Amino acid sequence: RDTFVVSRTSLERDVPMDLNIVVLAGHLATVPEIRQFTSGTSMARFLVTIRSTEPRRRVDVIPITLWDPPASLLSGPLVVGQQVWVAGSIQRRFWSATEGRSSRIEVIAHSVELRGVDDIDGKQERAAG
Repeated sequence: RDTFVVSRTSLERDVPMDLNIVVLAGHLATVPEIRQFTSGTSMARFLVTIRSTEPRRRVDVIPITLWDPPASLLSGPLVVGQQVWVAGSIQRRFWSATEGRSSRIEVIAHSVELRGVDDIDGKQERAAG
């Protein structure tokens, strides 16, 4: 598991520090799309829904990218609605499109943990793996 350690050297003490850490607990909105590149690197992309009630009731859909996902994450059954915890950082990507320049904000995951599947009665079933 990744551990986030924040430290500052004596030279940086007077310089404000930026911090880009995000932790999400939500549900899979899509089964991960896996891409394998010729370099041997692989990538998993999926969407996570985050429900909130404050300040108003809403559901946010957050795109997640995980580079070189562990086989253990992909070996078990992945079910839309399955609870997932994600730790990572926010990144904004830019690209040129026919309409002009476009951008997308996404979470680059450092750690992903599948938790369980909510059944109709609201009980938790542990995911395989």
